Parts: sequence; structure tokens; C-alpha cells
Amino acid sequence: MFVPTLDAEIVGKVIQEFRKKKGISQEVLSGLADIGRTHLSAIERGERKPTLETLYRIATALDINMSDIVIEIEKRIN
Repeated sequence: MFVPTLDAEIVGKVIQEFRKKKGISQEVLSGLADIGRTHLSAIERGERKPTLETLYRIATALDINMSDIVIEIEKRIN
């Protein structure tokens, strides 16, 4: 039976690209989102997947809708 899983590398890459488009460093984004910089770095490298809460914090810190991130992730998965 096939069980679909979310590719952590795609998630991380999308978050990193949104961050870079805004011209924000990992240090600044992690501070705005109130998450550890090493945690954000691990997410961007695809070593960890963000929880919904963390994704919401990142999106809010980037001043975008969480759905914008999810839509971009879904485009790359499909």
C-alpha cells in the first residue's frame, strides 16, 4: 500500500526561497517567528518538517499567508 509523505526538502526549499525573496536572513526570520535559528536552518535544509504552528509563525513573520507556502509546496509535489 502506498502511503504518501511530504518531502521535507521541498518544504525547506520553498520556505528558503520565500525568505530570500523578502531579503531576510535566517537570524532575522527565526527571531520574528520566535523559533531557533538552528531549527529554521534544519527546516530549510530538509532535515526537519515544520509543524503547522511553526509554518504559521514563519508565514506571519514573512508577511504572507500560510496558504501561499502550502500552494507552492503542492505545485512542486505534483
